[in-house]
Amino acid sequence: MDDFLQIFNQLSHSKEGIINTMKTTPDINPESQNVAELQAMVRALMADKSSLIEQFKLALERQFAKRSEALKPYDEAQGDLFNEAESELVKEEKAPVTSSKTTKPRGKRKPLPKDLPRERIVLDLDEQEKQCPCCQGELHKIGEDCSEKLEFTPAVLKVLEYVRPKYACRQCEQQADQSQIHQKPSPQSIIPKSFATESLLANIILGKYQYALPLYRQETLFSQSGIELSRTTMARWVIQVSERFAPLYQALKHHLLKQVVVHADETPLNVLKEEKKAYMWLYCSGADSPKASVDDTKNIVLFDYQNSRATACPAAFLGDYNGYLQSDGYAVYDRLDKVTNVSCFAHARRKFMDAKKLQGKGKTGKADVILAKIQKLYALETRLKGSTAEERLIARQTQAKPILDDIYHWLTTQKVVGSGELGKAIKYTQGQWPKLVRYVDDGHLSIDNNRAERAIKSLVIGRKNWLFADNSRGADASPMLYSIIETAKANDLILYNYMVHCLKELAKPEPDIESLLPWNFDY
Repeated sequence: MDDFLQIFNQLSHSKEGIINTMKTTPDINPESQNVAELQAMVRALMADKSSLIEQFKLALERQFAKRSEALKPYDEAQGDLFNEAESELVKEEKAPVTSSKTTKPRGKRKPLPKDLPRERIVLDLDEQEKQCPCCQGELHKIGEDCSEKLEFTPAVLKVLEYVRPKYACRQCEQQADQSQIHQKPSPQSIIPKSFATESLLANIILGKYQYALPLYRQETLFSQSGIELSRTTMARWVIQVSERFAPLYQALKHHLLKQVVVHADETPLNVLKEEKKAYMWLYCSGADSPKASVDDTKNIVLFDYQNSRATACPAAFLGDYNGYLQSDGYAVYDRLDKVTNVSCFAHARRKFMDAKKLQGKGKTGKADVILAKIQKLYALETRLKGSTAEERLIARQTQAKPILDDIYHWLTTQKVVGSGELGKAIKYTQGQWPKLVRYVDDGHLSIDNNRAERAIKSLVIGRKNWLFADNSRGADASPMLYSIIETAKANDLILYNYMVHCLKELAKPEPDIESLLPWNFDY
């Protein structure tokens, strides 16, 4: 029953779900004697029925089927319809290859890292066993076998006692009016008068925002070690620490708004003590790792909490930014007059994938045709990985443009039912077309907005575990800490080491923010 409730919720909350379909249903007059009017009613009702059946099938797919947009390998013998990357490669003469049925080689286990500490355990024979059972002669060593196993030691907690001896001058005590006490100052702490060290705070923050471990579960883990550390205390610490990260967040935002391209996305966030529906907005640049970055772009990921999904939210964050803004095509981004909007081909492809699912298992149709054409574009992008922006621009202008022209011709010549999934996909793609093809005009641009979708995934996964934020202060802490962690991940930093270093530096009266930028960080 729960599965069917989820299916119904998917249908009822869909932008083109049951409610919208019912709104478009014409008024039915069963008493009418007009044949033409009755025929029109039947056609309208049949169209509505077909649309509802398609939506129900898609809901079943989303609930029970594998969630993958990957297409099966194409068969060259089937022609261009099933010919993906091969159709774009330079045709060369190849020697005939004979294939034979072979078994897949078993993967070889990688050795454990050499830098891990090792404890040598020798399983030697007893002295009595070192005698030959046949002739009672003494056995001599001819070699040894060695195998490695990985041992896990649970986290070790210890108390750091800071003892600060006090010193005074006896002569001053006897002769002077006032005697000074000499003592080392207390160590700087990011949360004054708290017993939490940087390592403890880093562990709590990474537990929640990197590994999606809610504070109440962390409370249980600490209690198993004999430490009474309430979730309320940890929540207060998280909020206090997030406020100290504000200068670093602003420095990252300053660099983000200097990038050629900014990717944007947004997702709902449940905040209990908010009257309006809240959203977490995401803005990022660069790639998922330094190796995948194009030229000198910075890998930055910033989250922004807002209790609205209106145009004012991205407008306030982006300010005077006038570069490219790549998104999923949400209408509010089009109202930003200073940016150049770029759409996402993955979203267009996803809609055709929905149409393909409705064709039936093992069947092909028009959706396969357009998907094969789109796959040619992605095959080109795969080959351009690691290329400079200039090389990507040249290749797209010469190779991608003809494919795009072919796709647009196909879109404008199809005769399909507008209310069907394929008709909706075609309509959506045509509406987004000027923004979809804009990526070929600059080598810094991506064919899709998957960079933002991957960056926001950690929040979406974490949200399934901690479900909600209690109030706006907690909701404000989340984007700050998610931003620092996701930016560090995009720059291939060791998160724990980086977080501890940041906490120690930010505890200083005048921290060096420039040294904390991920691309400047040095272990």
